[in-house]
Amino acid sequence: MAVFYRLVQDNRVNSTHKGEWYARAKMIDTINLDEIAQRIQDNTTAKKADALAVLTEMVEVIKDFIQKSYAVRIDGLGTFKMGLSTSPAPTAKEFSAAKNVKGLHVNFQPVVTVDKNGQRRNVLTSGSTVKELPKNDVDKGDDEVTP
Repeated sequence: MAVFYRLVQDNRVNSTHKGEWYARAKMIDTINLDEIAQRIQDNTTAKKADALAVLTEMVEVIKDFIQKSYAVRIDGLGTFKMGLSTSPAPTAKEFSAAKNVKGLHVNFQPVVTVDKNGQRRNVLTSGSTVKELPKNDVDKGDDEVTP
């Protein structure tokens, strides 16, 4: 399967690459937990309701652990952990959470494997190809490229 992209032009006023073109990944839809549970039912002996119950609880458990400063590693997928957005303080003594911590976010680091040649491969992108999204819902043909 291919990851779709669209071409976008850099139109930023002060950019050193103004006018140049880049590819941006384009998602064609969003899959929800219910659809993931259905796929699990289709691919395993687990019932959709059982898969949905486990996945729903997994979300709650991950949330609970990362909010307690644990990193949560899901083998074969990756690691979730909390991150901070902060502003600087002139000295360590002048730093305060109330003043300098601007927000929280979740960091995700996918599992990386190393092949016999020492090449590092992200498990979620390994084996992917890329293909330009058709401009008018008309397929342009097979111009898939493996990055």
